Amino acid sequence: MQTTQHVLFERSEMKDRHLVRKKIREHIADKAKLPILIFPEGTCINNTSVMMFKKGSFEVGGTIHPVAIKYDPRFGDAFWNSTKNSMMTYVFNVMTSWAIVCNVWYLPPMVKEEEEDAVHFANRVKAVIAARGGMSVLPWDGGLKRKKVKESFKEEQQKKYCQIV
Repeated sequence: MQTTQHVLFERSEMKDRHLVRKKIREHIADKAKLPILIFPEGTCINNTSVMMFKKGSFEVGGTIHPVAIKYDPRFGDAFWNSTKNSMMTYVFNVMTSWAIVCNVWYLPPMVKEEEEDAVHFANRVKAVIAARGGMSVLPWDGGLKRKKVKESFKEEQQKKYCQIV
């Protein structure tokens, strides 16, 4: 990884976040360097939805070249449900599947609009990707896969539901 300009960081470490932002800005400014590939969801989901993007990727400026990726599970499922299968089971399933088929759509480049903040820009890019891949847009991140849902989030959803009813 050190020979290919990877930018590694610890998400929970605030100093790392600032350093990564600086490194990415420097990388973007150098036109001789290749584009950076970033997975802004931070985790994978089961091929039906696009989760909330981390805003850091959209704060650094530059042009975003969105790519929609959707796996076709007919021959083999690339999704790993870590709550149901161990890593070894997942690797065995992938290695013994007939094929892992993936549809990839390269979408038109997008630039942050003048009045847009990073969160709105990320949501706009996410919506374009979800629409092209035929997936739904989720307003939460992948942390919900492994953590309990906050009571405040439940209450907010309950209030919205009450207003509808």
